Amino acid sequence: MSRDIVAEVREAVAAVPAGSVASYGDIAERIGTSPRQVGRAMGLLGEGVPWWRIVRADGTPATCHEGQAPRLLATEGTPMRGTRVDMRRARHRGEPPVPPTP
Repeated sequence: MSRDIVAEVREAVAAVPAGSVASYGDIAERIGTSPRQVGRAMGLLGEGVPWWRIVRADGTPATCHEGQAPRLLATEGTPMRGTRVDMRRARHRGEPPVPPTP
């Protein structure tokens, strides 16, 4: 049975609560793939997923969607340090990784 990486990324992204963020690497670790694969899958998620809550490891918000991520993060009260997310305060640790189903 093949994995549906897009569905796994969608589920992991949806689990990040408002006011918190996860890095591409955090999501990759949770689902057992690479940050690059997470980035590719993010581009296929469509509407209804809080894409702005996924940031680079240094806290830099996404630049897609006409640069709306910083505004959306601010609206949710996400802790910031200048133009970057304060990863120490805002990082969502989530649940421990679940091994992929064979």
